[in-house]
Amino acid sequence: MSEMMRNRLMLAAAIFLAAIYLFPLYWMYITALKTGSAMFATPPQFWPSDPQWQIYGEVWQSRNMGRYLFNSLVIAFGAVSLICVLGVGCAYVLARYRNVWVDIGLFLILMLQVLPASLMITPIFVGFSQIGLLASPRFAVILAIAAKSMPFFVVLVRATFMSVPQELEEAALVDGNSRVGAFWHIVLPLARNGILVSAILIFMQAFGEFVYSKSIIQAVELQPASVGLNSFMGPNTNEWNNIMAYATMYVTPILAIFVLLQRRIVSGLTSGALK
Repeated sequence: MSEMMRNRLMLAAAIFLAAIYLFPLYWMYITALKTGSAMFATPPQFWPSDPQWQIYGEVWQSRNMGRYLFNSLVIAFGAVSLICVLGVGCAYVLARYRNVWVDIGLFLILMLQVLPASLMITPIFVGFSQIGLLASPRFAVILAIAAKSMPFFVVLVRATFMSVPQELEEAALVDGNSRVGAFWHIVLPLARNGILVSAILIFMQAFGEFVYSKSIIQAVELQPASVGLNSFMGPNTNEWNNIMAYATMYVTPILAIFVLLQRRIVSGLTSGALK
Protein backbone atom coordinates (compact mmCIF):
# COMPACT_ATOMS: atom_id res chain seq x y z
CA MET A 1 0.00 0.00 0.00
CA SER A 2 1.39 3.36 -1.01
CA GLU A 3 1.91 6.12 1.51
CA MET A 4 -0.70 8.32 -0.18
CA MET A 5 -3.34 5.59 0.05
CA ARG A 6 -2.48 4.97 3.69
CA ASN A 7 -2.82 8.66 4.48
CA ARG A 8 -6.21 8.79 2.75
CA LEU A 9 -7.43 5.79 4.72
CA MET A 10 -6.27 7.33 7.97
CA LEU A 11 -8.00 10.61 7.06
CA ALA A 12 -11.23 8.77 6.23
CA ALA A 13 -11.06 6.87 9.52
CA ALA A 14 -10.45 10.10 11.42
CA ILE A 15 -13.43 11.80 9.73
CA PHE A 16 -15.65 8.80 10.47
CA LEU A 17 -14.69 8.72 14.16
CA ALA A 18 -15.09 12.48 14.45
CA ALA A 19 -18.58 12.24 12.97
CA ILE A 20 -19.52 9.58 15.52
CA TYR A 21 -18.23 11.64 18.45
CA LEU A 22 -19.75 14.92 17.21
CA PHE A 23 -23.18 13.54 16.30
CA PRO A 24 -24.63 13.85 19.86
CA LEU A 25 -23.52 17.48 19.91
CA TYR A 26 -25.15 18.08 16.53
CA TRP A 27 -28.33 16.39 17.73
CA MET A 28 -28.42 18.65 20.79
CA TYR A 29 -28.26 21.75 18.60
CA ILE A 30 -31.01 20.72 16.18
CA THR A 31 -33.29 19.32 18.91
CA ALA A 32 -33.34 22.77 20.50
CA LEU A 33 -34.83 24.14 17.27
CA LYS A 34 -37.59 21.53 16.89
CA THR A 35 -41.21 21.78 17.91
CA GLY A 36 -42.67 19.31 20.38
CA SER A 37 -44.14 17.09 17.65
CA ALA A 38 -41.03 17.23 15.45
CA MET A 39 -38.86 15.87 18.26
CA PHE A 40 -40.77 12.58 18.27
CA ALA A 41 -41.37 12.31 14.53
CA THR A 42 -40.66 8.99 12.80
CA PRO A 43 -38.36 8.90 10.92
CA PRO A 44 -36.43 11.59 12.81
CA GLN A 45 -35.68 14.88 11.11
CA PHE A 46 -31.98 15.71 10.77
CA TRP A 47 -32.88 19.35 10.25
CA PRO A 48 -36.15 20.92 11.47
CA SER A 49 -38.52 22.16 8.78
CA ASP A 50 -39.60 25.08 11.00
CA PRO A 51 -36.66 26.10 13.22
CA GLN A 52 -37.74 27.69 16.50
CA TRP A 53 -34.98 30.28 16.87
CA GLN A 54 -36.92 32.26 19.46
CA ILE A 55 -36.56 29.46 21.99
CA TYR A 56 -33.11 30.69 23.01
CA GLY A 57 -34.45 34.07 24.12
CA GLU A 58 -37.38 32.45 25.91
CA VAL A 59 -35.18 30.04 27.84
CA TRP A 60 -32.64 32.76 28.64
CA GLN A 61 -35.32 34.96 30.21
CA SER A 62 -37.50 32.31 31.85
CA ARG A 63 -34.57 30.47 33.44
CA ASN A 64 -32.50 33.57 34.25
CA MET A 65 -29.46 32.08 32.54
CA GLY A 66 -27.42 35.23 32.98
CA ARG A 67 -27.39 34.68 36.74
CA TYR A 68 -26.52 31.01 36.39
CA LEU A 69 -23.66 31.68 33.99
CA PHE A 70 -22.32 34.46 36.21
CA ASN A 71 -22.21 32.06 39.16
CA SER A 72 -20.43 29.47 37.01
CA LEU A 73 -17.83 32.05 36.00
CA VAL A 74 -17.30 33.13 39.61
CA ILE A 75 -16.74 29.54 40.72
CA ALA A 76 -14.52 28.66 37.74
CA PHE A 77 -12.31 31.78 38.00
CA GLY A 78 -12.09 31.41 41.78
CA ALA A 79 -11.02 27.78 41.56
CA VAL A 80 -8.46 28.47 38.81
CA SER A 81 -6.97 31.40 40.72
CA LEU A 82 -6.61 29.39 43.93
CA ILE A 83 -5.15 26.39 42.12
CA CYS A 84 -2.63 28.51 40.21
CA VAL A 85 -1.46 30.35 43.34
CA LEU A 86 -0.92 27.15 45.31
CA GLY A 87 -0.19 24.64 42.56
CA VAL A 88 2.60 26.41 40.67
CA GLY A 89 4.93 26.41 43.67
CA CYS A 90 4.08 22.80 44.49
CA ALA A 91 4.77 21.70 40.91
CA TYR A 92 8.08 23.56 40.87
CA VAL A 93 9.26 21.89 44.08
CA LEU A 94 8.30 18.45 42.80
CA ALA A 95 10.14 19.13 39.52
CA ARG A 96 13.38 20.49 40.97
CA TYR A 97 13.93 18.81 44.32
CA ARG A 98 13.96 15.03 44.04
CA ASN A 99 14.23 12.86 47.14
CA VAL A 100 12.23 10.11 48.77
CA TRP A 101 9.85 12.56 50.49
CA VAL A 102 9.12 14.38 47.24
CA ASP A 103 8.39 11.06 45.55
CA ILE A 104 6.03 10.15 48.37
CA GLY A 105 4.31 13.51 48.04
CA LEU A 106 3.91 13.04 44.29
CA PHE A 107 2.45 9.58 44.86
CA LEU A 108 -0.08 10.96 47.34
CA ILE A 109 -1.02 13.72 44.90
CA LEU A 110 -1.64 11.15 42.18
CA MET A 111 -3.73 9.08 44.58
CA LEU A 112 -5.97 12.09 45.25
CA GLN A 113 -6.66 12.40 41.53
CA VAL A 114 -8.35 8.98 41.32
CA LEU A 115 -10.93 9.75 44.02
CA PRO A 116 -14.32 10.58 42.44
CA ALA A 117 -16.24 13.67 43.50
CA SER A 118 -19.20 11.55 44.60
CA LEU A 119 -16.94 9.84 47.14
CA MET A 120 -15.39 13.05 48.47
CA ILE A 121 -18.57 15.12 48.79
CA THR A 122 -19.79 13.59 52.07
CA PRO A 123 -16.62 14.20 54.16
CA ILE A 124 -16.16 17.61 52.52
CA PHE A 125 -19.74 18.62 53.29
CA VAL A 126 -19.45 17.48 56.92
CA GLY A 127 -16.10 19.21 57.38
CA PHE A 128 -17.26 22.47 55.81
CA SER A 129 -20.40 22.38 57.95
CA GLN A 130 -18.39 22.01 61.17
CA ILE A 131 -16.09 24.93 60.42
CA GLY A 132 -18.87 27.18 59.14
CA LEU A 133 -17.88 27.39 55.48
CA LEU A 134 -21.39 26.54 54.31
CA ALA A 135 -22.33 30.12 55.16
CA SER A 136 -20.31 31.06 52.04
CA PRO A 137 -21.38 28.26 49.69
CA ARG A 138 -19.68 29.51 46.52
CA PHE A 139 -16.37 29.84 48.34
CA ALA A 140 -16.88 26.34 49.77
CA VAL A 141 -17.43 24.97 46.26
CA ILE A 142 -14.29 26.77 45.06
CA LEU A 143 -12.26 25.09 47.82
CA ALA A 144 -13.76 21.69 47.02
CA ILE A 145 -12.99 22.03 43.29
CA ALA A 146 -9.47 23.20 44.09
CA ALA A 147 -8.89 20.16 46.31
CA LYS A 148 -10.16 17.85 43.57
CA SER A 149 -8.37 19.46 40.60
CA MET A 150 -5.08 20.39 42.24
CA PRO A 151 -3.41 16.99 41.54
CA PHE A 152 -4.24 17.24 37.83
CA PHE A 153 -2.82 20.76 37.64
CA VAL A 154 0.33 19.89 39.62
CA VAL A 155 1.17 16.86 37.47
CA LEU A 156 0.81 18.82 34.21
CA VAL A 157 2.73 21.88 35.40
CA ARG A 158 5.45 19.71 36.94
CA ALA A 159 6.13 18.22 33.50
CA THR A 160 6.37 21.75 32.10
CA PHE A 161 8.90 22.81 34.76
CA MET A 162 10.96 19.67 34.11
CA SER A 163 11.25 20.70 30.45
CA VAL A 164 12.91 23.99 31.45
CA PRO A 165 16.72 23.43 31.57
CA GLN A 166 18.03 23.69 35.10
CA GLU A 167 21.23 25.21 33.73
CA LEU A 168 19.33 28.44 33.09
CA GLU A 169 18.55 28.74 36.80
CA GLU A 170 22.16 28.02 37.71
CA ALA A 171 23.33 30.73 35.32
CA ALA A 172 20.88 33.18 36.90
CA LEU A 173 22.21 32.29 40.36
CA VAL A 174 25.76 32.89 39.19
CA ASP A 175 24.70 36.31 37.86
CA GLY A 176 23.48 37.29 41.33
CA ASN A 177 19.82 36.31 41.31
CA SER A 178 18.30 34.59 44.31
CA ARG A 179 16.46 31.30 43.98
CA VAL A 180 13.15 33.17 44.08
CA GLY A 181 14.41 35.71 41.53
CA ALA A 182 15.55 32.96 39.17
CA PHE A 183 12.12 31.32 39.49
CA TRP A 184 10.18 34.52 38.77
CA HIS A 185 12.38 35.94 36.00
CA ILE A 186 13.67 32.80 34.27
CA VAL A 187 11.63 29.67 34.97
CA LEU A 188 8.12 31.09 35.21
CA PRO A 189 8.18 32.98 31.86
CA LEU A 190 9.43 29.85 30.09
CA ALA A 191 6.73 27.70 31.69
CA ARG A 192 3.85 30.11 31.19
CA ASN A 193 2.48 28.23 28.18
CA GLY A 194 2.07 24.98 30.11
CA ILE A 195 0.64 26.82 33.12
CA LEU A 196 -1.86 28.65 30.91
CA VAL A 197 -3.02 25.45 29.23
CA SER A 198 -3.39 23.65 32.55
CA ALA A 199 -5.39 26.58 33.90
CA ILE A 200 -7.67 26.48 30.83
CA LEU A 201 -8.35 22.78 31.34
CA ILE A 202 -9.12 23.34 35.02
CA PHE A 203 -11.41 26.23 34.09
CA MET A 204 -13.41 24.04 31.72
CA GLN A 205 -13.79 21.38 34.41
CA ALA A 206 -14.81 23.90 37.07
CA PHE A 207 -17.27 25.64 34.73
CA GLY A 208 -19.17 22.37 34.30
CA GLU A 209 -18.87 21.11 37.88
CA PHE A 210 -22.12 19.71 39.28
CA VAL A 211 -21.70 17.38 42.28
CA TYR A 212 -20.20 19.88 44.74
CA SER A 213 -22.45 22.73 43.60
CA LYS A 214 -25.63 20.68 43.86
CA SER A 215 -24.74 19.39 47.33
CA ILE A 216 -23.31 22.54 48.91
CA ILE A 217 -25.20 25.47 47.33
CA GLN A 218 -28.84 25.48 48.36
CA ALA A 219 -29.70 29.10 47.49
CA VAL A 220 -31.01 29.27 43.92
CA GLU A 221 -29.50 32.71 43.31
CA LEU A 222 -26.00 31.31 43.94
CA GLN A 223 -26.22 28.09 41.93
CA PRO A 224 -24.17 27.65 38.72
CA ALA A 225 -25.50 26.76 35.28
CA SER A 226 -24.91 23.03 35.73
CA VAL A 227 -27.38 22.96 38.63
CA GLY A 228 -29.75 25.17 36.67
CA LEU A 229 -29.81 22.58 33.89
CA ASN A 230 -30.70 19.92 36.44
CA SER A 231 -33.73 21.98 37.48
CA PHE A 232 -35.44 20.96 34.22
CA MET A 233 -35.49 17.36 35.34
CA GLY A 234 -38.62 16.02 36.98
CA PRO A 235 -40.94 13.01 36.99
CA ASN A 236 -43.13 14.48 34.22
CA THR A 237 -40.61 16.59 32.31
CA ASN A 238 -40.89 16.49 28.51
CA GLU A 239 -39.61 19.94 27.48
CA TRP A 240 -36.65 18.48 25.63
CA ASN A 241 -36.33 21.43 23.28
CA ASN A 242 -36.01 23.82 26.25
CA ILE A 243 -33.48 21.51 27.87
CA MET A 244 -31.43 21.34 24.69
CA ALA A 245 -31.62 25.12 24.19
CA TYR A 246 -30.33 25.66 27.73
CA ALA A 247 -27.58 23.07 27.20
CA THR A 248 -26.61 24.72 23.90
CA MET A 249 -26.15 28.15 25.49
CA TYR A 250 -24.28 26.54 28.38
CA VAL A 251 -21.89 24.42 26.32
CA THR A 252 -21.17 26.69 23.34
CA PRO A 253 -18.82 29.14 25.15
CA ILE A 254 -16.65 26.28 26.39
CA LEU A 255 -16.57 24.71 22.93
CA ALA A 256 -15.58 28.06 21.43
CA ILE A 257 -12.73 28.44 23.92
CA PHE A 258 -11.49 24.93 23.17
CA VAL A 259 -11.62 25.42 19.39
CA LEU A 260 -9.84 28.77 19.52
CA LEU A 261 -7.11 27.52 21.85
CA GLN A 262 -6.75 23.92 20.68
CA ARG A 263 -3.27 24.43 19.20
CA ARG A 264 -2.02 26.04 22.38
CA ILE A 265 -3.63 23.32 24.50
CA VAL A 266 -1.98 20.53 22.52
CA SER A 267 1.43 22.24 22.55
CA GLY A 268 1.14 22.87 26.27
CA LEU A 269 0.20 19.28 27.05
CA THR A 270 3.19 17.97 25.09
CA SER A 271 5.68 20.61 26.23
CA GLY A 272 7.00 18.36 28.98
CA ALA A 273 7.00 15.13 27.00
CA LEU A 274 10.55 15.56 25.68
CA LYS A 275 13.63 17.02 27.33
